[in-house]
Amino acid sequence: MMFYLPIIIMILGTTFYHVGQKSIPSHLSPILSLAVNYVTALVATVLLLPLYPLRAAGSGSLRNVNWASYVVGISIVGVELAVLLAYRTGWKISLVSVIGNTASALLLVLIGLIFFHEQLSGKNAVGIALCLAGLALITKP
Repeated sequence: MMFYLPIIIMILGTTFYHVGQKSIPSHLSPILSLAVNYVTALVATVLLLPLYPLRAAGSGSLRNVNWASYVVGISIVGVELAVLLAYRTGWKISLVSVIGNTASALLLVLIGLIFFHEQLSGKNAVGIALCLAGLALITKP
């Protein structure tokens, strides 16, 4: 069960995320909405700290944080704002995640190959082709 727990949390988190984003009133400022999101996320994160105690002296030091944590923070703001604006411009809840995640996954395949020297199997290539076909089909009007 522990093996699948992170995926279950991700599925539930992503589902609630999109239902929540789609349900934000259109008259609410998107930036105010983001601020409330992050205050809520900060409180939830602080409440989770006891579940993941610091293991070594200095492991909680900001000196140990590298550029990646800052990029993730900026990326989160970009994703949150983009999804909220997509819903406000009329995108369907059934398509936003599929299109965004599939396109992102395909981009990450290229990044994995080029920058992380990952390898693809024949099954991986077939899966990528199916993703491309699915993306083409789902984005056609």
